[in-house]
Amino acid sequence: MAEARVARRLAAILAADVAGYSRLMGTDEVGTLAALKALRREVVDPSIAAHNGRIVKTTGDGMLVEFASAVDAVTCAVDVQEKMAERAARGAEPRIQFRVGINVGDIIIDSEDIFGDGVNIAARIENECEPGRVWLSGSAFEQVRGKTSFAFDDLGERWLKNIERPVRLHAVRTSSAVAKSSAEAPAKKFALPDKPSIAVLPFQNMSGDPEQEYFADGLTEDIITGLANISSMSVVARNSTFVYKGKAVDVKQVGRDLGTRYVLEGSVRRTNQRVRVTVQLVETVTGRHLWAEKYDRDLADIFEIQDEITRSVVGSTQSQLVFSEGALAEQSQRPDFRTWDLAKRGWKKIYELTPESIAAAREIAGELTRIDPSFAKGHQLLAAATYHLVLMGLLGNPREMLEVALQSVQKAIRLDDADEYSHWMLGGILGQGLGYHDKAIAAYRRALELNPNFTTAYGSLGTVLALAGRPEESIRNSETCLRLNPREPGNFFRLSGLALAYFVAQDYAKAREWSEKAVERKRDWWQGHALLAVSCALLGEQDEARAAVHDWLLAIPGATVRNLPPIPFRNPADTERFRDGLRKAGLPE
Repeated sequence: MAEARVARRLAAILAADVAGYSRLMGTDEVGTLAALKALRREVVDPSIAAHNGRIVKTTGDGMLVEFASAVDAVTCAVDVQEKMAERAARGAEPRIQFRVGINVGDIIIDSEDIFGDGVNIAARIENECEPGRVWLSGSAFEQVRGKTSFAFDDLGERWLKNIERPVRLHAVRTSSAVAKSSAEAPAKKFALPDKPSIAVLPFQNMSGDPEQEYFADGLTEDIITGLANISSMSVVARNSTFVYKGKAVDVKQVGRDLGTRYVLEGSVRRTNQRVRVTVQLVETVTGRHLWAEKYDRDLADIFEIQDEITRSVVGSTQSQLVFSEGALAEQSQRPDFRTWDLAKRGWKKIYELTPESIAAAREIAGELTRIDPSFAKGHQLLAAATYHLVLMGLLGNPREMLEVALQSVQKAIRLDDADEYSHWMLGGILGQGLGYHDKAIAAYRRALELNPNFTTAYGSLGTVLALAGRPEESIRNSETCLRLNPREPGNFFRLSGLALAYFVAQDYAKAREWSEKAVERKRDWWQGHALLAVSCALLGEQDEARAAVHDWLLAIPGATVRNLPPIPFRNPADTERFRDGLRKAGLPE
C-alpha cells in the first residue's frame, strides 16, 4: 500500500517565551500568571491577529505562531516588544520580558500542529535570543530585508542545539533595544589619532544573491588588510567595523564612535557574469565625499578580480589621504602634534609637484629635522623634496644634492626601517638619480614587501627597470600602477616611464605615444618633452621633432643638451641614442 503523503508548506514561524519565567513564578506565582494573561489579552493576541498570524500552541510561558509572511512575523514581534518596553518604562510589575525567535522554513502539518526543522530552528533561535529582543534566521532575514523600516545587526553564524549546520542570525534593532544598549553600555568616544585614521565598513551585497555575501565580506577584509600595511595610516580592526554590517549608518557617528577621520564604504552587485563594485571615501567630521569609483569586471576569475579591486582601492585611498591630511595640517593649531602636522603638510606639497611646492616641502623638512632630529619622517621628507627638485631639473648641482638626499633617506631608514615611503625614496635616489639600478630595484622590492598595495612603488620600479635595460618588466609594472591608481597625481612620471621603456626597446612609435600623454598631463615635465622630441627624431619625423623642442623651450626656457638632468641608462648605447636624438630634434647643445 502506498505511504500516505505528508502535508508540507513553507511558513514563517515565530517562537516566543518569557525570560526568567521560573524565577518570576517563584517570586510571585499568582501575580505573574495574572500579568501574563493580561498581556496575552491586551498586547500579544491582538497583535498576532492584526498581522494575520495563527497561534499553533501555547505552553506555560511560551507560544508557537505561524505566519504566511516573514514581514508580518517580524512586524508583529517588534510591535509586541515595543509595547512591552513601554510597559516596563511605566514601572509595571512584575517586569516581564519576551524572547522571540523567527525562522522561515519548510514545515510538516499534522492536524492543527506543525513540526519539522523550520519549527525547531525558530525554537532554538528563541533560546539564544536576548530578553526583549527579536532574532531571526538568515532565511527569514532574506525575506524581510529592504521591505521594512527596521535595521538589523548581523550576529554571525552560530551552532544551535541539535541543529546539524550553523545558522546565521540577525537581530532587529528596535528603539527599545537601542535605548537599552545605550543605557547599559554607553559608546566610548575616541579622540582622532595623529595618523590618518580610517574605518572600512562592510561592503553591502546589492545582488539579492546570498552567495555574493562572501565576495563582499572578502573584499572588505582584503581592503582592511591592505590599508593596514600603510605605515602612516591607522586602520580600525575588522571586529570593530563588522558590527555595522547590515545597518544604515551615519558616517559622522561612526567617526565619533571609532575615532576615525575617514570611512570607506561600498557595495557589490552581480548581474549575469559581471560584477560592479562601488566605493567611496568620506570624511567623517564633515560628511564630505573625497573620492568615489565604480569597478565593472567580468567574473572570469573572482579571486583575481577581488585582488585587483583591493589594490586599486588601497592605492587610490592612500593618494587621496595625502592631500586631505595635508590640507587639514595646514589649518592645524595643535602643538602636541606639530611634527606630524608638518610632515603631512610637507607630503602634500610634494604631491602638488610644482617647483614652488617642492621647495616649500624642503623648507618644512628642514624645520622638522631641527625640531626633532629623531623623527624619521622629517629626514624622509627632506630626501624626497631634494630628490624631486633634482629629478625635475630645478637644482644646478644634481650629483651633490643626490648624495645629500641619500644621506637623509638612509638616516630615515635607520630610525624607522618599516616605513615603505623611505624605501621607495631610497629606490628613486639610487636608481633614477645615481644609476645604482640593482640596489634601487631591491629598495623598491622592500617597499612593496612592506606594503604590497603601494601602487606608486610599482610605477617607480617600472622606470628603473627601463633604465636597467629590462623594458618588458618595466612596462608591466608601470601599467600596473596606472591601472590600479589612475588618479595618482604623479602619473605623468608613469607615462614617461612607459615612453622610456619603449625607447629602450627601440619601439619609437610607442615611445612617442606615451611621451605625448606625459606632456599633456604635465606641460613643464622636461623628460616628457625630451622623450617626445627624441622619439619623433628617431622615427625620421623631423618637423614633429622640432615642434616638440619648440614646445619644450616654451615650457622650460634655457633647456640644452648639456644642462639636462641625468637619465642614468645602464647601457651606454641607450645614452648615445638618446643624446643623438636630442641633437637631431634641434635642441641647442
